[in-house]
Amino acid sequence: MSDASDYDLSMLLRALVAESNRFLEIFSAAHELHPTDMTALNLIMTADSPMTPGSLAKALNLSASATTSVLDRLERAGHVVRDRSPDDRRRVELRVLSAATALASTFFQPLAREFSSTWEQFSAEDRQVVARFLTTTTEATARVRAAVSPPADDVRR
Repeated sequence: MSDASDYDLSMLLRALVAESNRFLEIFSAAHELHPTDMTALNLIMTADSPMTPGSLAKALNLSASATTSVLDRLERAGHVVRDRSPDDRRRVELRVLSAATALASTFFQPLAREFSSTWEQFSAEDRQVVARFLTTTTEATARVRAAVSPPADDVRR
């Protein structure tokens, strides 16, 4: 696509998000996970440090009770456990079980291989531009989401 407009880029990004969501729906359905459960699992798996139920509630923009329901479902499915922090026994930390990580890896590896194969056509410079585009677009989305998100206490889920 030559000389893509802002609109063109926006529509392409929407198509990517929609296709990604369809892919995630297959995994969710196969493992009886609600979309919010999938989002929670992904947040816990990719967090830089162990998440707490409170930090997960904030990230999901859910009430404490709704977050407890999500965690209960994830625990029953064998994906997540709530453990006491080794540093502060009063603190509860969320951990993804290795079986859940292996399950996700098995499902998502074909997609990762396809991405890798497709991206071989791009030069290192092209990849830097794409990475910068994705980073700044993700950051812009997060800023707007934060601005329009109601406080977690106002959310009814």
